[in-house]
Amino acid sequence: MARYFIEVAYCGAGFSGFQTQQNGLTVQGELERALSLLTRRPVSTTGASRTDAGVHAFQNFLHFDSETPLHPGILYKMNALLPRGIAVKAVYPVADTAHARFDAVSRAYEYVLYAHKDPFLQGRGYHFPYPLQLDILRETAALIREHRDFRAFSKRNTQVKTFVCNILSADWEQADDRLIFRIRANRFLRGMVRGLVGTQLLAGRGRLGMDDFRRVLDEAEGTRADFSAPAQGLFLKEVAYPEGLLTAAQRGIALKRGGKEKPAGNLFPLF
Repeated sequence: MARYFIEVAYCGAGFSGFQTQQNGLTVQGELERALSLLTRRPVSTTGASRTDAGVHAFQNFLHFDSETPLHPGILYKMNALLPRGIAVKAVYPVADTAHARFDAVSRAYEYVLYAHKDPFLQGRGYHFPYPLQLDILRETAALIREHRDFRAFSKRNTQVKTFVCNILSADWEQADDRLIFRIRANRFLRGMVRGLVGTQLLAGRGRLGMDDFRRVLDEAEGTRADFSAPAQGLFLKEVAYPEGLLTAAQRGIALKRGGKEKPAGNLFPLF
């Protein structure tokens, strides 16, 4: 039995979230469908991060086990079967003990806001045409970096055993017409990033003072945290693993028998 990691990117629009559901089109469900067709047996995957409906990902990972070697053209074949909103970026052979979720050392998200109507950002950010104080937003991000217990920013229907998250970085950046909140941590709670963004926006608009923001952070119940920031502004940017866990990947490369590599068809040299 061999284990593989799949690196994927997807547009969350049109999907009922990442995790497989009985009723609803999901990213994981479509990946399992494609893998099952190609391997001619049912395939179950384990995902690194379970993004909500409408949330996008530049990078996410899943792992699965296979009793037989993968076809050299697995990357091309999967992308041919998958919907336009999902792309497989790479397939990695890994140790049979490697785990996509539990071996991840950090995850990074970014939330994008744009001030003026832009058809090219429609569905890829939150149109927020209201004045914001960037210095206040950066103060709230500094408080987030110092905090550890985020139960106030977790959706209630969760079964996690701890609400402690180690925040590695958090800050706001202005890029032309966009305002981007970036945050990296060892783990995140369900709805946490959108709750943090929505509550910070209250402070940035002057509707929530810094002392009140501190109190929201310290609350045992998330009654005052604002979860109204919509899903389309949120992107899972990166999932990081210990060095050496991910070995050589198939990235548009077909493996010859004997381990030598050759290009899988005519590839554009730009990528």
